[in-house]
Amino acid sequence: QVQLVESGGGLAQAGGSLRLSCAASGRTFSSYTINWFRRAPGKAREFVAGVSDSGGSTTYVDSVKGRFTISRDNAQNTVYLQMNNLKPEDTAVYYCAAGSGIGSFSYWGQGTQVTVSS
Repeated sequence: QVQLVESGGGLAQAGGSLRLSCAASGRTFSSYTINWFRRAPGKAREFVAGVSDSGGSTTYVDSVKGRFTISRDNAQNTVYLQMNNLKPEDTAVYYCAAGSGIGSFSYWGQGTQVTVSS
């Protein structure tokens, strides 16, 4: 079992940056793919980015390609989502999830709010 805790959300201006962290507990962290999802007000949950268990493969939704970077440090049991050139449409609650592949989710964190002002 894996417990996930997100941090790093907050308020940013359009064009600014934030870095989200997803800290995990559990000895099996390095065996999971970690995915970031987001849910904006009134919208369905959306896959944002995923990183394979080794960190060697990453996937992004088209709307964040070139702006967001996902990475992981298995020694620190942490996954990061570096978000640059933020846009108001990036405003959402961001969740990390552990699963067996890209886009999958067996365990969830509690979420962290990201608000981007124009």
